[in-house]
Amino acid sequence: MPTLQSSPVGFNLLAWSAPISEKMYPMTERLKKIGYDGIECFIDYQDVAAYKQFGEHLRQLGLKSTSVMVMSPEENPASESSKIREQALTRLKEAIDRAQAMGATVVCGPFHSAFATFSRQEPQPDEYARSAEVLHAAGEYAQQANIVLTPEALNRFECYLCNTMAQLEKLVRMADHPNVRAMFDTHHANMEEKRFPDAIRTIAPVLAHVHISENDRGTPGDGHIPWDDTFRTLAEINYSGWMTIEAFSRNDVDFANGINVWREYNDPWDIAENGYKFIKTMQAKYAK
Repeated sequence: MPTLQSSPVGFNLLAWSAPISEKMYPMTERLKKIGYDGIECFIDYQDVAAYKQFGEHLRQLGLKSTSVMVMSPEENPASESSKIREQALTRLKEAIDRAQAMGATVVCGPFHSAFATFSRQEPQPDEYARSAEVLHAAGEYAQQANIVLTPEALNRFECYLCNTMAQLEKLVRMADHPNVRAMFDTHHANMEEKRFPDAIRTIAPVLAHVHISENDRGTPGDGHIPWDDTFRTLAEINYSGWMTIEAFSRNDVDFANGINVWREYNDPWDIAENGYKFIKTMQAKYAK
């Protein structure tokens, strides 16, 4: 039976940069020395060759990889426009190609709808239906690449279609594809869920990825996320997927401005070093 200690631990490079490049090599090498099992990278519009090169670097270090992405208003899977939905599917396929070139096994993120794009009304049934149709088609494409898509619920200030695990579970069920699963992010859940155990149990049947993120996006364990509830419940559901730290800074100014990060929370290396120790301590505490 899987235990929390079998869950690999990853670190998202967005703490330093959205674009991947050789400038990230020293970061990946140090993260490997700390003990991380893998690296999570943002998928942008760079050529596939850049991801292949970066993936080869990670393989040489013995690191695995996952990836994260967002959708623009011109690529909104929930849009009324068939042309925009077609562009959304194209974008998802291109992201899958880049993830596959890097050797990633997961593409996560709020790609069920456009980031920070609001209709000024509650989510409508036809929006879920349109998003689910695009996700199903993307799942078909991801299946041949052996990649799992894990859409993410965001807080109310960044998204309206999926804020809670109940909404996300509904959407994933509607997408109805084995390569379309779900992720749980502790930062967003801190704003949107009543109780973490209930939220995790709700998404458990389709859960395939977890972001370990403090309430302020700083070092995990330094804030007020209910970590004991989180790790205890993940152990109860026999979760053994990735536990990846997603934390932000202003190192990449364009990216920081795009997601409303206006100050530094903790130094990225404090987050990486102490966050890793924290996760390993909590995994051991709740190992079965």
